[in-house]
Amino acid sequence: MTDKFPQDRVSRLPTAPFRKRGKPAQRVPRGKLEMIITYLEMNNPPQKTHVLHRGEKLALMRAEKPTVSFYRYLYNTVGGPWLWHDRRLLDDDALREIIHDPEVEIFVLHVAGVPAGFAELDLRQDDEVELAYFGLVPEYIGRGLGHHLLDWAVDEAWRKRRSRVWVHTCNLDHPAAIAVYQRAGFVPYEQEHRIVDDPRKRGFMPKGQEF
Repeated sequence: MTDKFPQDRVSRLPTAPFRKRGKPAQRVPRGKLEMIITYLEMNNPPQKTHVLHRGEKLALMRAEKPTVSFYRYLYNTVGGPWLWHDRRLLDDDALREIIHDPEVEIFVLHVAGVPAGFAELDLRQDDEVELAYFGLVPEYIGRGLGHHLLDWAVDEAWRKRRSRVWVHTCNLDHPAAIAVYQRAGFVPYEQEHRIVDDPRKRGFMPKGQEF
């Protein structure tokens, strides 16, 4: 999930060829969804000046070994509108193993003391950092906080002194997601088509946590 941005700031995928996997579906079966996943990366820290967010009391704090219930609140609330469901499928022990891993860092954005979004950095692969999750609680979208959180997360990723930072998004995400990542300095390098089960049909998305 990403913040809302004016249409004149939405960029497009580059016209230069990049890797593609899978083929567009001619017909999506009932109960399935077509996912178009775009992978983006940066191989050097971005050379740009960040615009400071003003007018609100902000704090970014690392959640060290968060409780499973708190993490599920963040994940489900932030990701509900965009059908995030992979972590919903994990039982508490499996999820705890991931979020308590010392190579997984979860940072929570607070606005006036209230959790408003989070960014998760995955350092479990050598010499790279994955921005595994990033997004805002729906009530905080549209206030410029997405830019602030993403720029901060990218800077934090490069402080790990790895050679590559990468992220992926898909067509189920916010319509401006690719443009937002490009603005932050990421470059698309691969696109993949998948047919997946619709999590709404499988009962993983409670009422109010879906499109």
